[in-house]
Amino acid sequence: MSISTSSSSSSSQPKEDLHNENLIQVLKYHNETKHNFNNYARGPHGLDWANQPNPFRRYLSAPLLPLLHFPTQTEPQTNQTLQQNPDDAYAPLYSSLFLSLPPPKPISHSTISQFFYDSLALSAWKSTGYSTWSLRVNPSSGNLHPTEAYIIAPPIESLSNSPFIAHYAPKEHSLELRAEIPSGFFPNFFPENSFLVGLSSIFWREAWKYGERAFRYCNHDVGHAIAAVTMAAAGLGWDVKLLDGLGYVELKKLFGLEVFPEFKFPSRPVKGKFPEIEFEHPDCLLLVFPNGIGKKFDVNYKELSSAISEFSKLEWKGKPNLLSKQHVCWDIIYRTAEAVKKPLVIGDRLEIDPFKSSGVRNEGSYKGFTVREVVRKRRSAVDMDGVTAIHRDTFYQILLHCLPSGCGSGGKQRRQLALPFRALPWDAEVHAVLFVHRVTGLPAGLYFLVRNEDHFHELKNSTSSNFAWAKPEGCPDDLPLYELDTSSGSLKDSRYYRLSEKLSCHQEIASHGCFSLGMVARFESSLREKNTWMYPRLFWETGVLGQVLYLEAHAVGISATGIGCYFDDPVHETLKLRGSNFQSLYHFTVGAPVLDKRIMSLPAYPGPNIDT
Repeated sequence: MSISTSSSSSSSQPKEDLHNENLIQVLKYHNETKHNFNNYARGPHGLDWANQPNPFRRYLSAPLLPLLHFPTQTEPQTNQTLQQNPDDAYAPLYSSLFLSLPPPKPISHSTISQFFYDSLALSAWKSTGYSTWSLRVNPSSGNLHPTEAYIIAPPIESLSNSPFIAHYAPKEHSLELRAEIPSGFFPNFFPENSFLVGLSSIFWREAWKYGERAFRYCNHDVGHAIAAVTMAAAGLGWDVKLLDGLGYVELKKLFGLEVFPEFKFPSRPVKGKFPEIEFEHPDCLLLVFPNGIGKKFDVNYKELSSAISEFSKLEWKGKPNLLSKQHVCWDIIYRTAEAVKKPLVIGDRLEIDPFKSSGVRNEGSYKGFTVREVVRKRRSAVDMDGVTAIHRDTFYQILLHCLPSGCGSGGKQRRQLALPFRALPWDAEVHAVLFVHRVTGLPAGLYFLVRNEDHFHELKNSTSSNFAWAKPEGCPDDLPLYELDTSSGSLKDSRYYRLSEKLSCHQEIASHGCFSLGMVARFESSLREKNTWMYPRLFWETGVLGQVLYLEAHAVGISATGIGCYFDDPVHETLKLRGSNFQSLYHFTVGAPVLDKRIMSLPAYPGPNIDT
């Protein structure tokens, strides 16, 4: 068996040659993991339930720092729910966050507890028969949760007297203290009252079920987590920015992931015992800081990298637990992860633009929920009722909150300035092709939401010449939504009704909701212009957009779910897209859920006394 290690020979390769080699690998992965009508991407032929990965990473023997619990309005009180100062537990209305952020709260045991409780914590347990499983605030493909989170923070009273790095343990809603860091780290680089959140991925958790396509789904989930973190921070008056100047090496040291042995992956898919396959791939680092700080600071990535290089010498606590006894290595995942590793980019600047409102044009669409109620009640629907419709004003309101640049200022959609997209430092690259089924006041058919208007002419010229590209009736002027092809007859007469189901791997949930959509990204040209590390970032952007759709659906009283299984090139053929300048990266459906009454819901905490 030939072995390829994750150490790279990039230092001896010319940059252009390395870029071309990495681009070839990324395009190969993307094309080979496409589903088609007559062929699905490679994956397991059945599920090996005996080796289902443990969804909870723990660092054994690391000190556990408990966080506080907060009641959701309709969540049953338990003996673990603490009686807080009302100001501590305050959660603003969900819709208000899109207009402006509340005054920032100081970092404390209480606010850090709220932050994780409303972003990455458990939201409920479900039980039926002999099966019990947990749900989380942040969604995940197949509820497998490959994403792990870390906090790097200054001293926080009642948590740590020293600056520290900790792993977030969602089952316990606690922090596992991994290391104490130098006292000068935060004052030297970051503004007062700020902290860092790191996200990493365990590819094996998704690959156990989805095989080679898992790398896509892991990066969807990174995007979901970025949005979940950003929304929870917003409720506390905090802003969030991706610190994208740091590279893979820096993040690995900062998160303490050097604890994992280097994974040497085989040259073909292999089944066996590979405990090292459970390593965590460092994805990104988020700076959480008080909103309204403006451009009063910048990050010196060169000096920051130098400081992080010393973290290898820290006294790291805890040994990661084993997640499965046996594994399957899908080698193309790890080759692609190598190809998209981002190096340190010293010239990157941290741009903190003013907050842009994305507007509330139809306040009546929302049900008056607080942000905590929305994020903690969010669920992934497993079926839609095929009956319920929403009014077009509600549909337009949902889409207004999907815009990257906000609305009302008269500018074009391009830069990501509105909540939660403002966490991302690049211009919007992801659009949405919408299959409208049950929206009162709009004919059923095919629509397109242009999220970066610099791409409009390329999109129009790249798609079918028969498309109308007309503004729908009643559409707000600052919503770049276009009608492409509609039917004047009944819903069943619309060819896109059944087609949406067929394109989403024949899943009825895509046609039984109010609308479904495919997220179409500017693809190969983005990879060539910005480098191959944009590949996972395109999926992150789709995940952020997906989380907005989840929250919007729940805020207006319906539900939603992400769809990772769809037929890639048939979607492109529907639009008459040629080549790979635009590719569909994620599908989604929004509608009224059908609840399975056989499944019992249990409180998130303390939860049932089980191991997984």
